[in-house]
Amino acid sequence: MVKRALLALLGLMTFSAHAVVILQYHHVSEITPAATSVTPAQFREQMQFLADDGFKVIPLSQVVEAIKNKQDLPAKTVAITFDDGYRSIATTAHPILKEFGFPYTLFVAIEPIKQKFTEMMTWEELIKLSKEGADIANHSWAHEHLIRKLDNESQSQWLARIKANIQDTENAIREATGQNFKMLAYPYGEYNQAIQDMLSDNGFVAFGQQSGAAGPYSPLTALPRFPVAGQYADLKSLKAKLYSLNMPVLEQTPSDPELKGGHWRPELKVKLDMSDISAKQVMCYIQGQGAKTPTWSSDNEFSIQADLALPAGRSRYNCTAPSKTRNGYYWFSQAWVRPKDDGTWVKE
Repeated sequence: MVKRALLALLGLMTFSAHAVVILQYHHVSEITPAATSVTPAQFREQMQFLADDGFKVIPLSQVVEAIKNKQDLPAKTVAITFDDGYRSIATTAHPILKEFGFPYTLFVAIEPIKQKFTEMMTWEELIKLSKEGADIANHSWAHEHLIRKLDNESQSQWLARIKANIQDTENAIREATGQNFKMLAYPYGEYNQAIQDMLSDNGFVAFGQQSGAAGPYSPLTALPRFPVAGQYADLKSLKAKLYSLNMPVLEQTPSDPELKGGHWRPELKVKLDMSDISAKQVMCYIQGQGAKTPTWSSDNEFSIQADLALPAGRSRYNCTAPSKTRNGYYWFSQAWVRPKDDGTWVKE
């Protein structure tokens, strides 16, 4: 059993369970792929809603420090992030964010910058944005699938390569911008326990692409974000997420998203702090398989398992429950990633 946070033992009972919603964007454009885009009109509407409804938008680094140091944050706190460093962020999103006075974080990979891909920002553009309120953070050297080994690569060789990749990226960002936040966004949202342990040992925090609100119950090497794009780009869909709460997960097993050995129907066991949750209102969803009622083994521990094998690639188990005392739903998502039956990976 992996123990994520035994709050009483750690003295965190006075730490507010207020959540921080971290939004993840890629493109802000009408001509880029819809699955990873919001239109400029949608983005402005979303930023206007944050401003009008009294949300407090703070730097992601401040979110991390608050969680690390058990500091309270006000309700309706949001952080804004962008993955990859597409030029539309500089030309379209940045002026809107500057107008509202909203800070944000750009997660960038180095190789696309060095190769001067036309859709990506240059170092000069990134440096300019960093001087105008943007934080520049780590998205790996070349946007690799970090969990995938090279041919004939041992476990130790693979982990040493990934460690060097992340450290080289961090060094390049520091040299160009002077910023050194040691925050990594996993490319494709893929990670495993070995990478998490390595990052923790080297002082990094990391962010996935699994949904949910971040807070005191979130692991610092798998902080959740809400992707905003495609079918999730409209404001109506986003509003419910903006009011989501940090699911009070005390323990879970397994916590490693990487599936191996043909075990394609993982059984997830979760122990919750039930002080603000009713067991009968907890509902889970298996990506691609629909709603699933959890099985409770005790007053505060349930399990959930897919009926069918998860497909090769990335999947999620999502669980939600309404708060008894506040407006909003507790939201928890467990990411999974599996190879094909022959051990190879889906090509992307």
